[in-house]
Amino acid sequence: MEAAAPSVLTRDEMESRRLEAAQDLLNGTSQAEVARKFGVSRTTASRWHRALEGNGVEGLRKRRAPGRPSRLNPEQLRIVAELYSAGPPADGLGSNKWTTARFAKAIFARLGVRYDPDHVGRIMHRLGLRERSHRPRRQRTIDYSPQYPTSTVFGQPQISSAMQ
Repeated sequence: MEAAAPSVLTRDEMESRRLEAAQDLLNGTSQAEVARKFGVSRTTASRWHRALEGNGVEGLRKRRAPGRPSRLNPEQLRIVAELYSAGPPADGLGSNKWTTARFAKAIFARLGVRYDPDHVGRIMHRLGLRERSHRPRRQRTIDYSPQYPTSTVFGQPQISSAMQ
C-alpha cells in the first residue's frame, strides 16, 4: 500500500480523501492501514471511523466553515462596493483616497453598521475593491562611528593610569 504525500489540501480534496477512506473502512480495511494509505494519524482514521459508524458517509462530508455571519447582506455589500467606487468626496470626507478608517465611517453613516477599520480592509479585499499592500519597511542604518573620542592602541581603548 502506498502512503499519500503530505501536502496542503483544499476542502474538496480533504472531503474526497475522507470518502475514499470510508470505502476502505466499509470494505474491512483496518484503521491503521487507512491511516498509512492516506497519510494521516491513526487518531484521524479512528475519528473518521467513528463518524462513519455514527452518521454514515454524510458524517464525513465537508461542512460549512464556522464563523460569525456577515453583518451586511448581499444587497448591502453591493451598496458598499458602489460607495467605494463613488469615492470619498461623494460622502463629503474631503479626500480623494479611501483609508480603512474613513471607509468604516462611511459604511456606518450609510448603513448603520459599525466595523473596525482592520476588518473594513478585509471587506475591501474580499470584494476586490483593492489589493492588499504592505508598506515596505524603512531600512535601518547603523551608525558605526564612535560616539565619544577614544585613544586606542591596536583598536582597544586605553585605560588611564589613574584607574589602574
